[in-house]
Amino acid sequence: MKQFNVPAIYRSNLIAAVKNSRKAKDKMKKDFSPTLLDFGPIQIFLSRHFGLCFGVENAIDIAFRTIDENPGKRIFLLSEMIHNPQVNEDLKHRGIQFIQDTNGKQIIPFESITSDDVVIIPAFGTTLAIEKILKDIGIKTEQYNTTCPFVEKVWNRSEQIAQKQYSVIIHGKPTHEETRATFSHAAFNTPTIVVNDMKETILLGKYITGEKNESDFYIEFSGRYSDGFDVKKDLQRFGVVNQTTMLASDTQAIADYLKVLILNHYQLNEQTISERFAETRDTLCYATNDNQSAVYGLLNQVADLAIVVGGYNSSNTSHLVELCEEKLPTYFIDGEHRIMSQSSIEHYNFHKKENTTSTNFLTNKNPIKILLTSGASCPDTMVENVITKLISFYSINKTIEEIKNEFEV
Repeated sequence: MKQFNVPAIYRSNLIAAVKNSRKAKDKMKKDFSPTLLDFGPIQIFLSRHFGLCFGVENAIDIAFRTIDENPGKRIFLLSEMIHNPQVNEDLKHRGIQFIQDTNGKQIIPFESITSDDVVIIPAFGTTLAIEKILKDIGIKTEQYNTTCPFVEKVWNRSEQIAQKQYSVIIHGKPTHEETRATFSHAAFNTPTIVVNDMKETILLGKYITGEKNESDFYIEFSGRYSDGFDVKKDLQRFGVVNQTTMLASDTQAIADYLKVLILNHYQLNEQTISERFAETRDTLCYATNDNQSAVYGLLNQVADLAIVVGGYNSSNTSHLVELCEEKLPTYFIDGEHRIMSQSSIEHYNFHKKENTTSTNFLTNKNPIKILLTSGASCPDTMVENVITKLISFYSINKTIEEIKNEFEV
């Protein structure tokens, strides 16, 4: 796999030693059990897969290289390059300005941008409408485009099935940058609609079968469908693609549900289902799959609590939190500074979209066992910093350097 030039400030010698050791012993990535970092009174179990994925490393590489290649020029990012506050702040400190916020709200008017400026497309990609605006200004959008290759794979798959006269159903968060971009690319080629979860999928199914009046569709799915969408015609034949950071199991469950519904409604079988339903299992992102599978493996370990590190607006990270929450107390933090003391931690409740503070989160158990993972846009240094903060509250038997050396043998 291609190697990227990611700044050293995002690298961790400890995490690199652990990952390299696991990779050497498990080249086929079939072992999803966690890695134990045993400090004596505190035991930290690291997820088998976590941290910066291919697409994020690619984006970081391009962004920092863009700065180096364009001294004296104004450099803009269309929006947050990735959902990580540290990386985005680092880019701002290097002089990069953000044109839009994460929700698409304009911060810098397009009218103020000139053809002499540099604009970086974020890892989530962008809509065709925004791409046209930039090209009309004279911006070469392809020159500094950090769109994740796996997001582009979803776009390409959407185009392929559109050419065969299928509509597209996107499983994603309707306001997320990636979903907005994927919707734009899919809707350019074929009727397209977005569903957020299984509840909305079941509701959509009632329009497919005719159980619900089609006029209600345009109210219940307002803002989710492409221009000219004909609920009666455009839901007869479709494929399901995804926002790559959603729970892979949820996307597959949605596709399976709709496939069975189509089989029964049109009285088809496995040999004739392709008349109405396009198989798109290949659009699930490998990193999303690996990180989520690793969390399932992590949760097989008996532990007292879990900590998930990442940006609070990161979709893939929130899903890791969601998985952990099902089994044990889980704390979602965006850095070690949220751990204020041995008894106090400030963490994010992504369900309520608010910060909260918990006390006595580190129990008196000896040893205390903690599960630890991070999102796909979280640098490994942040994970090591969390480990350093946690062990600082204990009289540990081994240092981080000693633990690192054990994995380098």
